[in-house]
Amino acid sequence: MPEDVFEQFAGDYDRWFEEYHAEYHTELARIRRFLPCPDSRAVEVGVGSGRFAAPLGIPLGLEPSCALGRMARRRGIEVIRGRAESIPLRDGSCSSVLMVTVICFLDDPVSAFCEIHRILVPGGSFVLGFIEREGEIAQKYLHERGKHRFLSRARFYSSCEVREFLRHTGFRVTEADSRAGFSVIAARKGR
Repeated sequence: MPEDVFEQFAGDYDRWFEEYHAEYHTELARIRRFLPCPDSRAVEVGVGSGRFAAPLGIPLGLEPSCALGRMARRRGIEVIRGRAESIPLRDGSCSSVLMVTVICFLDDPVSAFCEIHRILVPGGSFVLGFIEREGEIAQKYLHERGKHRFLSRARFYSSCEVREFLRHTGFRVTEADSRAGFSVIAARKGR
Protein backbone atom coordinates (compact mmCIF):
# COMPACT_ATOMS: atom_id res chain seq x y z
CA MET A 1 0.00 0.00 0.00
CA PRO A 2 1.36 3.44 -0.94
CA GLU A 3 1.04 4.89 2.58
CA ASP A 4 3.86 7.38 2.02
CA VAL A 5 1.98 9.29 -0.69
CA PHE A 6 -1.08 9.58 1.56
CA GLU A 7 1.09 10.84 4.43
CA GLN A 8 2.88 13.38 2.27
CA PHE A 9 -0.12 14.60 0.27
CA ALA A 10 -3.05 14.07 2.67
CA GLY A 11 -4.30 17.63 2.14
CA ASP A 12 -4.30 17.20 -1.64
CA TYR A 13 -6.20 13.93 -1.27
CA ASP A 14 -8.85 15.52 0.94
CA ARG A 15 -9.24 18.60 -1.29
CA TRP A 16 -10.49 16.39 -4.14
CA PHE A 17 -13.82 16.07 -2.30
CA GLU A 18 -14.24 19.86 -2.38
CA GLU A 19 -13.03 20.32 -5.95
CA TYR A 20 -15.21 17.48 -7.27
CA HIS A 21 -18.21 18.13 -5.04
CA ALA A 22 -20.80 16.76 -7.48
CA GLU A 23 -18.91 13.49 -8.13
CA TYR A 24 -18.33 13.00 -4.41
CA HIS A 25 -21.99 13.52 -3.54
CA THR A 26 -23.08 11.19 -6.34
CA GLU A 27 -20.80 8.43 -4.98
CA LEU A 28 -21.98 9.14 -1.43
CA ALA A 29 -25.65 8.84 -2.45
CA ARG A 30 -25.05 5.55 -4.26
CA ILE A 31 -23.24 4.10 -1.25
CA ARG A 32 -25.94 5.34 1.16
CA ARG A 33 -28.55 3.41 -0.87
CA PHE A 34 -26.70 0.11 -0.27
CA LEU A 35 -25.49 0.66 3.29
CA PRO A 36 -27.68 -0.56 6.17
CA CYS A 37 -28.34 2.06 8.84
CA PRO A 38 -25.02 2.20 10.73
CA ASP A 39 -25.00 1.37 14.41
CA SER A 40 -22.24 1.58 17.02
CA ARG A 41 -20.59 -1.54 15.53
CA ALA A 42 -20.24 -0.22 11.95
CA VAL A 43 -16.73 0.40 10.62
CA GLU A 44 -15.15 1.87 7.50
CA VAL A 45 -11.98 0.04 6.48
CA GLY A 46 -9.66 2.57 4.86
CA VAL A 47 -11.54 5.51 6.36
CA GLY A 48 -9.11 8.03 4.86
CA SER A 49 -10.04 11.56 5.89
CA GLY A 50 -13.53 10.49 6.99
CA ARG A 51 -15.36 11.88 3.97
CA PHE A 52 -17.66 8.84 3.76
CA ALA A 53 -17.86 7.61 7.37
CA ALA A 54 -18.81 11.00 8.84
CA PRO A 55 -21.84 11.83 6.65
CA LEU A 56 -22.99 8.20 6.65
CA GLY A 57 -22.90 7.96 10.45
CA ILE A 58 -20.20 5.30 10.71
CA PRO A 59 -18.51 5.82 14.10
CA LEU A 60 -15.30 3.80 13.64
CA GLY A 61 -12.62 3.77 10.98
CA LEU A 62 -9.49 1.77 10.26
CA GLU A 63 -6.70 3.72 8.56
CA PRO A 64 -2.95 3.12 8.03
CA SER A 65 -2.14 6.80 7.31
CA CYS A 66 -1.61 8.95 10.41
CA ALA A 67 -2.23 12.17 8.46
CA LEU A 68 -5.56 10.99 7.03
CA GLY A 69 -6.53 9.46 10.37
CA ARG A 70 -6.10 12.87 12.07
CA MET A 71 -8.46 14.39 9.49
CA ALA A 72 -11.05 11.65 10.13
CA ARG A 73 -10.80 12.25 13.89
CA ARG A 74 -11.53 15.95 13.32
CA ARG A 75 -14.69 14.79 11.51
CA GLY A 76 -15.76 12.86 14.62
CA ILE A 77 -14.62 9.36 13.66
CA GLU A 78 -12.85 7.12 16.16
CA VAL A 79 -9.82 5.91 14.20
CA ILE A 80 -7.80 2.76 14.76
CA ARG A 81 -4.47 2.60 12.98
CA GLY A 82 -4.16 -0.56 10.95
CA ARG A 83 -4.33 -2.27 7.60
CA ALA A 84 -7.18 -4.14 5.92
CA GLU A 85 -5.10 -7.32 5.64
CA SER A 86 -4.73 -7.51 9.45
CA ILE A 87 -7.65 -5.77 11.17
CA PRO A 88 -7.13 -5.31 14.93
CA LEU A 89 -10.77 -6.06 15.87
CA ARG A 90 -12.36 -9.14 17.47
CA ASP A 91 -14.10 -11.87 15.47
CA GLY A 92 -17.78 -11.06 14.88
CA SER A 93 -17.52 -7.61 16.45
CA CYS A 94 -18.84 -5.51 13.53
CA SER A 95 -22.38 -5.24 12.16
CA SER A 96 -21.35 -3.71 8.83
CA VAL A 97 -18.20 -2.75 6.95
CA LEU A 98 -17.76 -0.06 4.32
CA MET A 99 -14.74 0.16 2.02
CA VAL A 100 -14.58 2.93 -0.61
CA THR A 101 -11.84 3.26 -3.21
CA VAL A 102 -9.48 1.17 -1.12
CA ILE A 103 -9.30 -2.17 -2.91
CA CYS A 104 -7.05 -0.67 -5.59
CA PHE A 105 -4.40 0.10 -2.92
CA LEU A 106 -4.43 -3.25 -1.12
CA ASP A 107 -1.46 -5.57 -1.28
CA ASP A 108 -3.79 -8.57 -1.04
CA PRO A 109 -7.55 -8.02 -1.56
CA VAL A 110 -8.42 -11.66 -0.77
CA SER A 111 -6.63 -11.46 2.59
CA ALA A 112 -8.44 -8.18 3.35
CA PHE A 113 -11.82 -9.68 2.45
CA CYS A 114 -11.07 -12.67 4.72
CA GLU A 115 -10.37 -10.24 7.56
CA ILE A 116 -13.61 -8.35 6.88
CA HIS A 117 -15.49 -11.66 6.87
CA ARG A 118 -13.86 -12.53 10.21
CA ILE A 119 -14.86 -9.29 11.98
CA LEU A 120 -18.47 -9.27 10.72
CA VAL A 121 -21.36 -10.79 12.66
CA PRO A 122 -23.18 -13.66 10.92
CA GLY A 123 -25.20 -12.13 8.08
CA GLY A 124 -23.30 -8.83 8.44
CA SER A 125 -23.12 -6.41 5.50
CA PHE A 126 -20.07 -5.48 3.46
CA VAL A 127 -20.49 -2.52 1.09
CA LEU A 128 -17.66 -1.92 -1.33
CA GLY A 129 -17.22 1.06 -3.68
CA PHE A 130 -14.42 0.94 -6.22
CA ILE A 131 -13.10 2.35 -9.48
CA GLU A 132 -13.38 -0.25 -12.24
CA ARG A 133 -10.26 -1.09 -14.24
CA GLU A 134 -11.65 -0.36 -17.70
CA GLY A 135 -14.06 2.39 -16.63
CA GLU A 136 -14.01 6.00 -17.70
CA ILE A 137 -13.13 7.21 -14.19
CA ALA A 138 -9.91 5.18 -14.08
CA GLN A 139 -8.91 6.40 -17.52
CA LYS A 140 -9.68 10.04 -16.65
CA TYR A 141 -7.92 10.11 -13.27
CA LEU A 142 -4.85 8.22 -14.40
CA HIS A 143 -4.07 11.14 -16.69
CA GLU A 144 -5.14 13.94 -14.35
CA ARG A 145 -2.15 15.49 -12.63
CA GLY A 146 -3.61 15.76 -9.11
CA LYS A 147 -5.07 12.28 -8.87
CA HIS A 148 -2.19 10.63 -10.76
CA ARG A 149 0.13 10.82 -7.75
CA PHE A 150 -2.30 8.53 -5.88
CA LEU A 151 -3.74 6.39 -8.65
CA SER A 152 -0.45 5.70 -10.43
CA ARG A 153 0.20 3.28 -7.55
CA ALA A 154 -3.25 1.69 -7.79
CA ARG A 155 -4.20 -1.70 -9.17
CA PHE A 156 -7.72 -1.64 -10.54
CA TYR A 157 -10.04 -4.62 -10.78
CA SER A 158 -13.08 -5.45 -12.87
CA SER A 159 -16.47 -6.03 -11.23
CA CYS A 160 -16.18 -9.71 -12.15
CA GLU A 161 -12.85 -10.00 -10.33
CA VAL A 162 -14.21 -8.29 -7.22
CA ARG A 163 -17.29 -10.54 -7.22
CA GLU A 164 -14.98 -13.56 -7.42
CA PHE A 165 -12.93 -12.28 -4.46
CA LEU A 166 -16.17 -11.90 -2.50
CA ARG A 167 -17.43 -15.36 -3.43
CA HIS A 168 -14.06 -16.93 -2.63
CA THR A 169 -14.02 -15.35 0.86
CA GLY A 170 -17.55 -16.42 1.84
CA PHE A 171 -19.66 -13.42 0.83
CA ARG A 172 -22.91 -13.47 -1.12
CA VAL A 173 -23.52 -10.46 -3.38
CA THR A 174 -26.98 -9.00 -2.74
CA GLU A 175 -26.92 -5.85 -4.90
CA ALA A 176 -24.64 -4.11 -7.35
CA ASP A 177 -24.62 -0.84 -9.25
CA SER A 178 -22.00 0.04 -11.83
CA ARG A 179 -22.05 3.40 -13.57
CA ALA A 180 -19.39 5.49 -15.29
CA GLY A 181 -16.66 3.18 -14.06
CA PHE A 182 -17.53 3.35 -10.35
CA SER A 183 -19.09 0.21 -8.86
CA VAL A 184 -20.88 -0.28 -5.58
CA ILE A 185 -21.42 -3.86 -4.45
CA ALA A 186 -23.34 -4.94 -1.35
CA ALA A 187 -22.64 -8.40 0.06
CA ARG A 188 -23.59 -10.43 3.12
CA LYS A 189 -21.39 -12.65 5.23
CA GLY A 190 -22.12 -16.29 4.53
CA ARG A 191 -20.81 -19.61 5.88
